[in-house]
Amino acid sequence: MATATTSPRSAGTARRPQAGPPLLAPVLAFAALTVAYVVVNRSTPHPDASGLAVLRYARAHGTTIAVGSFLLFVSAVPLALTAAVLYRRLRALGITAPGSAITLVGGVLAATALTVSAMFSWTGGRLPSGAGPALPRALADLSFLSGGPAYAVTFALLIAGISVTGLLAGLLPRAVTWTGLVLAAVGMLSTLTLLVSGFGYLLPVVRFGGTVWLVFVAALLPRTRPSRHE
Repeated sequence: MATATTSPRSAGTARRPQAGPPLLAPVLAFAALTVAYVVVNRSTPHPDASGLAVLRYARAHGTTIAVGSFLLFVSAVPLALTAAVLYRRLRALGITAPGSAITLVGGVLAATALTVSAMFSWTGGRLPSGAGPALPRALADLSFLSGGPAYAVTFALLIAGISVTGLLAGLLPRAVTWTGLVLAAVGMLSTLTLLVSGFGYLLPVVRFGGTVWLVFVAALLPRTRPSRHE
């Protein structure tokens, strides 16, 4: 007579996947580094500044540019960790829809955009003495495009992935999810900055509004999801 055996997978702990490490820690680290970066770079020339103005600023504020580039580069690390933890948390909550994958992809791409922007910014602060105004203007444009529109649209993917999933599965308050959907739409619209400079005002809305929104999500997103049969 065969005897029934219990495999490790049938244990109670296997039915509820681990939700991953705390989410609030990397989110707060990302928020703090973002604020620090903005404070350090508050006097950076605007995207419509001339190449000569950018060159003069780079020569006079090399240390400031280096510190700002460092803060921007480092901020990409907790953002990538946040995306990974969010993905794992959503999967542990039973989410198998594309929203969890969209969250992960958006977060990784947004972290990559910040990294690329930091690299261009750091390079722009180390120009040789004989550099003309065209080179610093080009580097500043590349840093702005990667850290501005590219970051905004990819961060909007992360926000949309969480918002849609949180709304459909009831994981977050409706006010939080609808606010996230609005921010995601603003992030997508910010790509129009490439065509019309007037849409540039949307970029800080996504960066700061999205960061604050992410803090709320980290605090409110549950670690476990009650079973429907309980």
